[in-house]
Amino acid sequence: MTSPAETDVCSATIIPTPSSLSTVQTNQTFSKDFRCLPIPRRLRYDPDKPFHFGMLLNVSFGIAATLVVANLYYCQPILIQLSASFHVTYDEVASIPTLVQAGFGIGLLFIAPLGDMLRRRQLILLLIMLSTTLTIGLAITNNLLVFEIISFLIGLTSITPQIIVPLAADLAPPARRGSAISIVLSGFLLGILLARVLSGVVANYTSWRIVYCMSIGIQSIVLGGAYLLLPDYPVQDRGLSYFEIFRSMLKYAVTEPLVGQIMLTNLAASACYTNWWVTLTFLLGGPPYYYSTVIIGLFGLVGMLGVIVVPFVGRLVDRLVPWWSAIVSTMLLLVFQAVQTGAGGTSIAAVIISCFGLDVFRQIQSVSLSTLMFSISETARSRLNALMIISIFLGQVTGTSVGTHVFVEYGWRADSALCMAMYIFQLAVLFLRGPHCPGNRWFGYEGGLEFWRKLPSRHAIANNDPEGAGGSTPAVVSSEKRDAGEFR
Repeated sequence: MTSPAETDVCSATIIPTPSSLSTVQTNQTFSKDFRCLPIPRRLRYDPDKPFHFGMLLNVSFGIAATLVVANLYYCQPILIQLSASFHVTYDEVASIPTLVQAGFGIGLLFIAPLGDMLRRRQLILLLIMLSTTLTIGLAITNNLLVFEIISFLIGLTSITPQIIVPLAADLAPPARRGSAISIVLSGFLLGILLARVLSGVVANYTSWRIVYCMSIGIQSIVLGGAYLLLPDYPVQDRGLSYFEIFRSMLKYAVTEPLVGQIMLTNLAASACYTNWWVTLTFLLGGPPYYYSTVIIGLFGLVGMLGVIVVPFVGRLVDRLVPWWSAIVSTMLLLVFQAVQTGAGGTSIAAVIISCFGLDVFRQIQSVSLSTLMFSISETARSRLNALMIISIFLGQVTGTSVGTHVFVEYGWRADSALCMAMYIFQLAVLFLRGPHCPGNRWFGYEGGLEFWRKLPSRHAIANNDPEGAGGSTPAVVSSEKRDAGEFR
Protein backbone atom coordinates (compact mmCIF):
# COMPACT_ATOMS: atom_id res chain seq x y z
CA MET A 1 0.00 0.00 0.00
CA THR A 2 1.38 3.42 -0.85
CA SER A 3 0.92 6.60 1.11
CA PRO A 4 -0.30 9.86 -0.46
CA ALA A 5 3.04 11.40 0.50
CA GLU A 6 5.01 9.05 -1.75
CA THR A 7 8.46 10.42 -2.42
CA ASP A 8 9.53 10.90 -6.01
CA VAL A 9 13.27 11.38 -6.13
CA CYS A 10 13.27 11.38 -9.91
CA SER A 11 11.46 14.72 -9.97
CA ALA A 12 14.22 16.44 -8.02
CA THR A 13 15.41 18.43 -11.02
CA ILE A 14 12.16 20.37 -11.34
CA ILE A 15 11.50 20.91 -7.65
CA PRO A 16 11.68 24.52 -6.45
CA THR A 17 14.00 25.38 -3.60
CA PRO A 18 12.64 26.02 -0.11
CA SER A 19 12.87 29.79 -0.51
CA SER A 20 10.91 29.67 -3.76
CA LEU A 21 8.31 27.51 -2.06
CA SER A 22 7.92 30.24 0.55
CA THR A 23 7.47 32.81 -2.19
CA VAL A 24 4.82 30.70 -3.91
CA GLN A 25 2.95 30.04 -0.70
CA THR A 26 3.02 33.67 0.46
CA ASN A 27 2.14 36.56 -1.79
CA GLN A 28 1.44 39.24 0.78
CA THR A 29 2.98 40.67 3.91
CA PHE A 30 0.74 41.84 6.72
CA SER A 31 1.38 45.06 8.63
CA LYS A 32 -1.43 44.67 11.19
CA ASP A 33 -2.88 42.01 13.48
CA PHE A 34 -6.68 41.80 13.57
CA ARG A 35 -6.69 44.64 10.97
CA CYS A 36 -6.09 47.24 13.71
CA LEU A 37 -3.00 46.34 15.78
CA PRO A 38 0.29 47.32 14.08
CA ILE A 39 2.91 44.60 13.80
CA PRO A 40 6.43 45.86 14.68
CA ARG A 41 8.28 46.28 11.39
CA ARG A 42 11.11 43.92 12.35
CA LEU A 43 8.57 41.11 12.94
CA ARG A 44 6.76 41.38 9.60
CA TYR A 45 7.27 38.52 7.20
CA ASP A 46 9.63 39.19 4.31
CA PRO A 47 10.11 36.30 1.83
CA ASP A 48 13.39 37.86 0.68
CA LYS A 49 14.76 38.10 4.21
CA PRO A 50 13.73 35.12 6.35
CA PHE A 51 13.38 35.76 10.06
CA HIS A 52 16.41 34.70 12.13
CA PHE A 53 15.45 32.12 14.73
CA GLY A 54 18.13 32.61 17.37
CA MET A 55 18.56 31.17 20.84
CA LEU A 56 16.89 34.19 22.50
CA LEU A 57 13.67 33.68 20.57
CA ASN A 58 13.84 29.92 21.08
CA VAL A 59 14.17 30.34 24.86
CA SER A 60 11.33 32.90 24.76
CA PHE A 61 9.15 30.25 23.12
CA GLY A 62 10.09 27.83 25.92
CA ILE A 63 9.29 30.39 28.64
CA ALA A 64 5.93 31.15 27.01
CA ALA A 65 5.14 27.42 26.95
CA THR A 66 6.07 27.17 30.66
CA LEU A 67 3.89 30.07 31.75
CA VAL A 68 0.84 29.25 29.61
CA VAL A 69 0.64 25.51 30.31
CA ALA A 70 0.71 26.37 34.03
CA ASN A 71 -2.94 27.46 33.63
CA LEU A 72 -3.92 23.79 33.46
CA TYR A 73 -2.39 22.86 36.82
CA TYR A 74 -2.90 25.79 39.20
CA CYS A 75 -6.15 24.24 40.46
CA GLN A 76 -4.73 20.89 41.53
CA PRO A 77 -3.00 21.84 44.84
CA ILE A 78 -5.83 24.19 45.96
CA LEU A 79 -8.83 21.85 45.72
CA ILE A 80 -9.24 21.74 49.51
CA GLN A 81 -9.31 25.55 49.69
CA LEU A 82 -11.79 25.68 46.82
CA SER A 83 -13.99 23.21 48.66
CA ALA A 84 -14.01 25.38 51.78
CA SER A 85 -14.52 28.62 49.86
CA PHE A 86 -17.48 27.35 47.83
CA HIS A 87 -18.90 25.38 50.80
CA VAL A 88 -19.03 22.10 48.90
CA THR A 89 -17.62 18.60 49.36
CA TYR A 90 -14.29 17.36 48.01
CA ASP A 91 -16.14 15.23 45.47
CA GLU A 92 -17.79 18.31 43.96
CA VAL A 93 -14.51 20.19 43.39
CA ALA A 94 -12.71 17.05 42.19
CA SER A 95 -14.26 17.56 38.74
CA ILE A 96 -12.41 20.87 38.20
CA PRO A 97 -9.05 19.37 37.06
CA THR A 98 -10.96 16.98 34.80
CA LEU A 99 -12.86 19.87 33.19
CA VAL A 100 -9.62 21.79 32.60
CA GLN A 101 -8.00 18.78 30.95
CA ALA A 102 -11.15 18.08 28.93
CA GLY A 103 -11.09 21.65 27.61
CA PHE A 104 -7.41 21.29 26.75
CA GLY A 105 -8.06 18.03 24.89
CA ILE A 106 -10.92 19.54 22.87
CA GLY A 107 -8.78 22.58 22.09
CA LEU A 108 -6.00 20.32 20.80
CA LEU A 109 -8.40 18.57 18.47
CA PHE A 110 -10.45 21.51 17.20
CA ILE A 111 -8.25 24.61 17.60
CA ALA A 112 -4.57 23.59 17.42
CA PRO A 113 -4.81 22.34 13.78
CA LEU A 114 -5.91 25.86 12.78
CA GLY A 115 -2.22 26.72 12.82
CA ASP A 116 -2.05 25.29 9.29
CA MET A 117 -4.73 27.62 7.90
CA LEU A 118 -4.44 30.81 10.00
CA ARG A 119 -1.55 33.16 10.75
CA ARG A 120 -0.10 31.76 13.94
CA ARG A 121 0.96 35.11 15.40
CA GLN A 122 -2.67 36.25 15.39
CA LEU A 123 -3.92 32.91 16.69
CA ILE A 124 -1.43 32.85 19.59
CA LEU A 125 -2.16 36.47 20.59
CA LEU A 126 -5.90 35.81 20.52
CA LEU A 127 -5.66 32.66 22.64
CA ILE A 128 -3.45 34.30 25.29
CA MET A 129 -5.78 37.30 25.38
CA LEU A 130 -8.81 35.04 25.91
CA SER A 131 -7.17 32.90 28.62
CA THR A 132 -6.01 36.04 30.47
CA THR A 133 -9.51 37.56 30.36
CA LEU A 134 -11.14 34.31 31.49
CA THR A 135 -8.74 34.02 34.45
CA ILE A 136 -10.16 37.28 35.80
CA GLY A 137 -13.47 35.44 36.13
CA LEU A 138 -11.82 32.66 38.16
CA ALA A 139 -10.31 35.19 40.56
CA ILE A 140 -13.60 36.96 41.36
CA THR A 141 -16.41 34.40 41.05
CA ASN A 142 -18.25 33.08 44.11
CA ASN A 143 -20.20 30.43 42.19
CA LEU A 144 -18.84 26.91 41.74
CA LEU A 145 -20.70 26.29 38.48
CA VAL A 146 -19.31 29.49 36.96
CA PHE A 147 -15.84 28.48 38.19
CA GLU A 148 -16.18 25.08 36.50
CA ILE A 149 -17.38 26.56 33.19
CA ILE A 150 -14.54 29.09 33.13
CA SER A 151 -12.02 26.36 34.04
CA PHE A 152 -13.16 24.36 31.01
CA LEU A 153 -12.82 27.43 28.75
CA ILE A 154 -9.35 28.20 30.11
CA GLY A 155 -8.30 24.66 29.25
CA LEU A 156 -9.74 25.19 25.77
CA THR A 157 -7.70 28.38 25.21
CA SER A 158 -4.44 27.28 26.88
CA ILE A 159 -3.19 25.31 23.86
CA THR A 160 -0.68 27.99 22.84
CA PRO A 161 2.35 25.70 23.50
CA GLN A 162 1.01 23.20 20.97
CA ILE A 163 0.91 25.96 18.34
CA ILE A 164 4.37 27.21 19.30
CA VAL A 165 6.00 23.77 18.84
CA PRO A 166 5.28 23.46 15.07
CA LEU A 167 6.06 27.17 14.65
CA ALA A 168 9.49 26.57 16.20
CA ALA A 169 9.97 23.65 13.79
CA ASP A 170 9.13 25.96 10.86
CA LEU A 171 11.40 28.82 11.97
CA ALA A 172 14.41 26.75 13.07
CA PRO A 173 17.02 25.76 10.48
CA PRO A 174 17.10 21.99 9.80
CA ALA A 175 20.41 21.64 11.64
CA ARG A 176 18.82 22.99 14.85
CA ARG A 177 15.27 21.70 14.58
CA GLY A 178 15.65 18.96 17.20
CA SER A 179 17.19 21.24 19.84
CA ALA A 180 14.64 23.98 19.07
CA ILE A 181 11.77 21.55 19.67
CA SER A 182 13.45 20.19 22.82
CA ILE A 183 13.62 23.67 24.38
CA VAL A 184 9.90 24.31 23.84
CA LEU A 185 8.90 20.83 25.04
CA SER A 186 11.10 21.25 28.12
CA GLY A 187 9.36 24.55 28.83
CA PHE A 188 6.02 22.78 28.55
CA LEU A 189 7.01 20.10 31.07
CA LEU A 190 8.65 22.62 33.39
CA GLY A 191 5.38 24.54 33.50
CA ILE A 192 3.53 21.44 34.70
CA LEU A 193 5.98 21.02 37.60
CA LEU A 194 6.28 24.72 38.51
CA ALA A 195 2.53 25.41 38.48
CA ARG A 196 1.84 22.91 41.24
CA VAL A 197 4.66 24.27 43.41
CA LEU A 198 3.74 27.94 42.89
CA SER A 199 0.04 27.38 43.42
CA GLY A 200 0.54 25.37 46.60
CA VAL A 201 2.99 27.84 48.16
CA VAL A 202 1.04 31.01 47.25
CA ALA A 203 -2.30 29.56 48.36
CA ASN A 204 -0.79 28.33 51.63
CA TYR A 205 0.38 31.81 52.65
CA THR A 206 -2.38 33.93 51.05
CA SER A 207 -5.51 32.55 49.38
CA TRP A 208 -6.44 30.67 46.24
CA ARG A 209 -7.74 33.88 44.64
CA ILE A 210 -4.22 35.34 44.77
CA VAL A 211 -3.05 32.35 42.74
CA TYR A 212 -5.29 33.41 39.87
CA CYS A 213 -4.40 37.09 40.30
CA MET A 214 -0.78 35.98 39.91
CA SER A 215 -1.80 34.04 36.79
CA ILE A 216 -3.44 37.14 35.29
CA GLY A 217 -0.21 39.10 35.75
CA ILE A 218 1.93 36.29 34.32
CA GLN A 219 -0.28 35.86 31.25
CA SER A 220 -0.33 39.63 30.66
CA ILE A 221 3.48 39.59 30.58
CA VAL A 222 3.39 36.65 28.13
CA LEU A 223 0.90 38.55 25.95
CA GLY A 224 3.13 41.63 25.86
CA GLY A 225 6.19 39.51 25.16
CA ALA A 226 4.40 37.68 22.34
CA TYR A 227 3.42 40.98 20.73
CA LEU A 228 7.01 42.27 20.89
CA LEU A 229 8.88 39.06 19.99
CA LEU A 230 6.65 36.74 17.97
CA PRO A 231 7.41 36.93 14.22
CA ASP A 232 4.57 36.94 11.72
CA TYR A 233 4.81 33.75 9.69
CA PRO A 234 2.75 33.03 6.56
CA VAL A 235 -0.12 30.61 6.36
CA GLN A 236 1.28 27.28 5.21
CA ASP A 237 -1.81 26.12 3.31
CA ARG A 238 -4.09 29.04 2.48
CA GLY A 239 -6.57 26.98 0.47
CA LEU A 240 -7.34 24.58 3.34
CA SER A 241 -10.85 24.61 4.83
CA TYR A 242 -11.72 23.80 8.44
CA PHE A 243 -13.39 20.48 7.64
CA GLU A 244 -10.57 19.47 5.30
CA ILE A 245 -8.24 19.73 8.31
CA PHE A 246 -9.89 16.76 9.98
CA ARG A 247 -10.18 14.77 6.78
CA SER A 248 -6.47 15.20 6.14
CA MET A 249 -5.61 14.32 9.75
CA LEU A 250 -7.56 11.08 9.40
CA LYS A 251 -5.80 10.37 6.11
CA TYR A 252 -2.40 10.92 7.69
CA ALA A 253 -3.25 8.60 10.58
CA VAL A 254 -4.57 5.81 8.34
CA THR A 255 -2.49 5.94 5.18
CA GLU A 256 0.89 7.37 6.19
CA PRO A 257 3.13 4.58 7.61
CA LEU A 258 5.44 6.88 9.56
CA VAL A 259 2.51 8.64 11.29
CA GLY A 260 1.07 5.32 12.45
CA GLN A 261 4.48 4.17 13.66
CA ILE A 262 5.06 7.38 15.65
CA MET A 263 1.55 7.46 17.15
CA LEU A 264 1.75 3.84 18.36
CA THR A 265 5.20 4.43 19.87
CA ASN A 266 4.12 7.69 21.48
CA LEU A 267 0.95 6.16 22.93
CA ALA A 268 2.86 3.32 24.60
CA ALA A 269 5.63 5.66 25.81
CA SER A 270 3.12 8.11 27.27
CA ALA A 271 1.35 5.24 29.05
CA CYS A 272 4.65 4.13 30.64
CA TYR A 273 5.61 7.68 31.67
CA THR A 274 2.20 8.43 33.21
CA ASN A 275 2.10 5.05 34.91
CA TRP A 276 5.50 5.76 36.49
CA TRP A 277 4.51 9.10 38.05
CA VAL A 278 1.05 7.96 39.18
CA THR A 279 2.20 4.77 40.89
CA LEU A 280 5.36 6.37 42.33
CA THR A 281 3.18 7.97 45.00
CA PHE A 282 1.80 4.55 46.01
CA LEU A 283 5.29 3.03 46.08
CA LEU A 284 6.89 5.77 48.20
CA GLY A 285 3.91 6.13 50.53
CA GLY A 286 3.77 2.41 51.35
CA PRO A 287 6.23 -0.18 52.64
CA PRO A 288 9.18 -0.08 52.99
CA TYR A 289 9.48 3.71 52.60
CA TYR A 290 6.39 5.29 54.22
CA TYR A 291 7.41 8.76 53.03
CA SER A 292 5.28 11.83 53.72
CA THR A 293 3.58 13.74 50.91
CA VAL A 294 6.21 16.49 51.25
CA ILE A 295 9.10 14.09 50.59
CA ILE A 296 7.17 12.40 47.77
CA GLY A 297 6.63 15.84 46.23
CA LEU A 298 10.38 16.48 46.25
CA PHE A 299 10.79 13.70 43.69
CA GLY A 300 9.27 16.17 41.26
CA LEU A 301 12.53 18.11 41.58
CA VAL A 302 14.38 15.07 40.23
CA GLY A 303 12.03 15.09 37.27
CA MET A 304 12.57 18.85 36.87
CA LEU A 305 16.34 18.29 36.73
CA GLY A 306 15.77 15.76 33.96
CA VAL A 307 13.70 18.28 32.00
CA ILE A 308 16.40 20.96 32.33
CA VAL A 309 19.11 18.58 31.05
CA VAL A 310 17.24 17.69 27.82
CA PRO A 311 17.89 20.93 25.81
CA PHE A 312 21.63 20.41 26.26
CA VAL A 313 21.30 16.94 24.77
CA GLY A 314 19.18 18.35 21.94
CA ARG A 315 22.25 19.39 19.93
CA LEU A 316 23.44 15.79 19.88
CA VAL A 317 19.97 14.70 18.75
CA ASP A 318 20.30 17.18 15.87
CA ARG A 319 23.34 15.26 14.63
CA LEU A 320 21.64 11.86 14.67
CA VAL A 321 19.08 10.48 12.27
CA PRO A 322 15.85 10.89 14.35
CA TRP A 323 14.97 7.19 14.01
CA TRP A 324 18.27 6.25 15.63
CA SER A 325 17.89 8.72 18.51
CA ALA A 326 14.38 7.32 19.10
CA ILE A 327 15.77 3.76 19.13
CA VAL A 328 18.66 4.60 21.49
CA SER A 329 16.46 6.57 23.90
CA THR A 330 13.85 3.77 23.98
CA MET A 331 16.55 1.19 24.71
CA LEU A 332 17.84 3.33 27.59
CA LEU A 333 14.28 3.72 28.88
CA LEU A 334 14.10 -0.07 28.96
CA VAL A 335 17.40 -0.19 30.92
CA PHE A 336 16.23 2.29 33.56
CA GLN A 337 12.88 0.54 33.83
CA ALA A 338 14.80 -2.69 34.43
CA VAL A 339 16.63 -0.97 37.33
CA GLN A 340 13.25 -0.10 38.81
CA THR A 341 11.93 -3.63 38.26
CA GLY A 342 14.95 -5.14 39.97
CA ALA A 343 15.29 -2.92 43.03
CA GLY A 344 12.65 -0.15 43.06
CA GLY A 345 10.79 -1.64 46.02
CA THR A 346 13.89 -2.23 48.15
CA SER A 347 16.36 0.58 47.35
CA ILE A 348 15.58 4.29 47.25
CA ALA A 349 18.76 4.83 45.20
CA ALA A 350 17.26 2.66 42.46
CA VAL A 351 14.09 4.79 42.53
CA ILE A 352 16.07 8.06 42.22
CA ILE A 353 18.22 6.69 39.38
CA SER A 354 15.14 5.41 37.56
CA CYS A 355 13.28 8.69 38.13
CA PHE A 356 16.07 10.73 36.54
CA GLY A 357 16.77 8.33 33.67
CA LEU A 358 13.14 7.73 32.73
CA ASP A 359 12.47 11.47 32.68
CA VAL A 360 15.52 12.42 30.59
CA PHE A 361 15.20 9.71 27.97
CA ARG A 362 11.42 10.02 27.67
CA GLN A 363 11.93 13.67 26.72
CA ILE A 364 14.71 12.77 24.25
CA GLN A 365 12.43 10.13 22.76
CA SER A 366 9.63 12.69 22.48
CA VAL A 367 11.91 15.19 20.71
CA SER A 368 13.08 12.48 18.29
CA LEU A 369 9.52 11.41 17.46
CA SER A 370 8.45 15.05 17.01
CA THR A 371 11.36 15.67 14.63
CA LEU A 372 10.37 12.59 12.65
CA MET A 373 6.72 13.66 12.56
CA PHE A 374 7.47 17.21 11.42
CA SER A 375 9.69 15.90 8.60
CA ILE A 376 6.62 14.40 6.90
CA SER A 377 5.19 17.70 5.67
CA GLU A 378 6.07 21.38 6.01
CA THR A 379 2.49 22.46 5.33
CA ALA A 380 0.76 20.21 7.88
CA ARG A 381 2.88 20.52 11.00
CA SER A 382 0.06 21.81 13.20
CA ARG A 383 -2.13 18.87 12.20
CA LEU A 384 0.71 16.39 12.66
CA ASN A 385 1.46 17.88 16.08
CA ALA A 386 -2.23 17.50 17.02
CA LEU A 387 -2.03 13.80 16.11
CA MET A 388 1.06 13.48 18.31
CA ILE A 389 -0.70 15.04 21.29
CA ILE A 390 -3.82 12.93 20.76
CA SER A 391 -1.67 9.80 21.00
CA ILE A 392 -0.08 11.18 24.19
CA PHE A 393 -3.52 11.80 25.71
CA LEU A 394 -4.67 8.28 24.90
CA GLY A 395 -1.47 6.96 26.45
CA GLN A 396 -2.02 8.99 29.62
CA VAL A 397 -5.51 7.58 30.04
CA THR A 398 -4.25 4.03 29.45
CA GLY A 399 -1.25 4.41 31.73
CA THR A 400 -3.28 5.86 34.59
CA SER A 401 -6.06 3.27 34.55
CA VAL A 402 -4.12 0.11 33.67
CA GLY A 403 -1.03 1.03 35.72
CA THR A 404 -3.02 1.78 38.86
CA HIS A 405 -4.99 -1.46 38.55
CA VAL A 406 -1.86 -3.60 38.06
CA PHE A 407 -0.02 -1.88 40.93
CA VAL A 408 -2.91 -2.30 43.38
CA GLU A 409 -3.70 -5.88 42.39
CA TYR A 410 -0.24 -7.33 41.72
CA GLY A 411 2.32 -4.97 43.26
CA TRP A 412 5.11 -2.63 42.17
CA ARG A 413 7.28 -5.24 40.45
CA ALA A 414 4.47 -6.51 38.19
CA ASP A 415 3.60 -2.92 37.28
CA SER A 416 7.23 -2.14 36.43
CA ALA A 417 7.51 -5.36 34.39
CA LEU A 418 4.43 -4.27 32.45
CA CYS A 419 6.23 -1.05 31.53
CA MET A 420 9.25 -3.07 30.39
CA ALA A 421 6.96 -5.07 28.11
CA MET A 422 5.58 -1.82 26.68
CA TYR A 423 9.09 -0.50 25.97
CA ILE A 424 9.84 -3.75 24.12
CA PHE A 425 6.63 -3.17 22.14
CA GLN A 426 7.83 0.34 21.23
CA LEU A 427 11.13 -1.04 19.97
CA ALA A 428 9.27 -3.65 17.90
CA VAL A 429 7.16 -0.92 16.29
CA LEU A 430 10.21 1.26 15.56
CA PHE A 431 12.15 -1.69 14.08
CA LEU A 432 9.37 -2.35 11.54
CA ARG A 433 10.73 0.49 9.38
CA GLY A 434 14.36 1.53 9.01
CA PRO A 435 15.72 5.07 9.39
CA HIS A 436 15.63 5.80 5.65
CA CYS A 437 12.66 3.67 4.61
CA PRO A 438 10.64 5.43 1.86
CA GLY A 439 7.43 7.08 3.03
CA ASN A 440 5.22 4.68 1.06
CA ARG A 441 6.56 1.51 2.74
CA TRP A 442 4.97 0.00 5.85
CA PHE A 443 7.90 -2.35 6.40
CA GLY A 444 11.49 -2.47 5.25
CA TYR A 445 15.00 -1.08 5.47
CA GLU A 446 15.45 0.47 2.03
CA GLY A 447 17.92 3.33 2.11
CA GLY A 448 20.36 1.74 4.54
CA LEU A 449 21.11 2.27 8.23
CA GLU A 450 23.08 5.50 8.21
CA PHE A 451 23.49 6.75 11.80
CA TRP A 452 24.51 10.41 11.39
CA ARG A 453 22.26 12.90 9.70
CA LYS A 454 23.40 14.60 6.49
CA LEU A 455 23.05 18.32 7.06
CA PRO A 456 23.09 20.95 4.28
CA SER A 457 26.48 22.53 3.75
CA ARG A 458 26.80 26.27 4.31
CA HIS A 459 27.84 26.71 0.69
CA ALA A 460 24.71 24.92 -0.52
CA ILE A 461 22.45 26.98 1.73
CA ALA A 462 24.10 30.23 0.64
CA ASN A 463 23.61 29.35 -3.02
CA ASN A 464 20.12 27.93 -2.46
CA ASP A 465 21.19 24.64 -4.05
CA PRO A 466 19.00 21.70 -3.01
CA GLU A 467 21.28 19.13 -4.66
CA GLY A 468 24.36 20.42 -2.86
CA ALA A 469 22.48 20.35 0.41
CA GLY A 470 22.38 16.58 0.44
CA GLY A 471 20.74 13.87 -1.59
CA SER A 472 17.75 13.60 0.71
CA THR A 473 16.59 17.19 0.35
CA PRO A 474 14.90 16.91 -3.08
CA ALA A 475 12.97 13.87 -1.91
CA VAL A 476 11.67 15.65 1.17
CA VAL A 477 10.64 18.76 -0.74
CA SER A 478 8.94 16.64 -3.40
CA SER A 479 7.03 14.76 -0.74
CA GLU A 480 5.90 17.93 0.97
CA LYS A 481 4.71 19.54 -2.23
CA ARG A 482 2.63 16.47 -2.98
CA ASP A 483 1.32 16.43 0.61
CA ALA A 484 -0.13 19.89 0.23
CA GLY A 485 -2.39 18.83 -2.60
CA GLU A 486 -3.25 15.22 -1.87
CA PHE A 487 -4.09 15.53 1.82
CA ARG A 488 -6.83 18.10 1.37
